Amino acid sequence: MHAQLTHVRPWGLDRLGPYPNTVRLPFTTTTIDPYTQTGVFRDGAGHVVEMGKHGTSSGTETSTSTNLDSAPDSGHDQDSTQD
Repeated sequence: MHAQLTHVRPWGLDRLGPYPNTVRLPFTTTTIDPYTQTGVFRDGAGHVVEMGKHGTSSGTETSTSTNLDSAPDSGHDQDSTQD
């Protein structure tokens, strides 16, 4: 006996929409500044293009453990800073 397969439309296709209009970015090339190790964006004429600022962030995590003589009970704390 041969099993009959049922064709099913993938669920993701119902969620797919058209892409928004694209925009032309104001830079042509990107290089790395050897001193600051940051990206440098240049236009078609070779002039530096300012791409805006972004912040940096850092975080820490500590672990705690109690009740070491039987089943361990553990937890952790997290914090982060951003500028």
